[in-house]
Amino acid sequence: MKKQIFTAAIAMFTLVSCTAQTQNIKLPAPEKTGGMPLMEALNNRKTQREFAPRELSQQELSNLLWAASGVNREDGRMTAPTATNAQQIVIFVATKDGVYEYLNQTHELKLHLRGDHREVFAQQQATLFNAPLLLAYVSDWSKMERQPNDEGRKKYSHTDAGNVSQNVYLYCASAGLATVAIGRFDSEQFIKTLNLGSNYYPVLNQAIGFPAN
Repeated sequence: MKKQIFTAAIAMFTLVSCTAQTQNIKLPAPEKTGGMPLMEALNNRKTQREFAPRELSQQELSNLLWAASGVNREDGRMTAPTATNAQQIVIFVATKDGVYEYLNQTHELKLHLRGDHREVFAQQQATLFNAPLLLAYVSDWSKMERQPNDEGRKKYSHTDAGNVSQNVYLYCASAGLATVAIGRFDSEQFIKTLNLGSNYYPVLNQAIGFPAN
């Protein structure tokens, strides 16, 4: 266990050190073979709200983000579907060191904001503030030109974010991780903290880590 914690700590230190030099961090190639059989993962899929302090390694983070909405075809399409292939769901990744944007087409992390902002990802749910990793699924409406109005954009944003969240749930079940979706948070405060434009619509957040016991 001590070796695992040390390895994860080194991985996160490397992430922060790389960020000091460049804003784009190339993740290791995701592991696309093996894992738990689908029916077993479905049987093990559940919500957990308590997390151990252990950080995810870079490889675990790479696998998780690729499962969430990574590129799985040569034409750039992804593991999670989006209406009219708009690919409008942006994933923001929050750790104790900063907030990053997942660039799924290049499988990289781009520094968005330094510092610990996990609380804004899980407002009103204090037990989740210290989850090692929080993801936010934010819809970029500028990519939804084929939707004629806000009602349609909201409808498909919620559907598409749900697809991403379920991918994460199944990956976590397969990898022995704990996770919980967070639908109740202050979206206005979230937008203000991350300094997002008016075209961004926060939909759903998700906390991830190792089970507390």
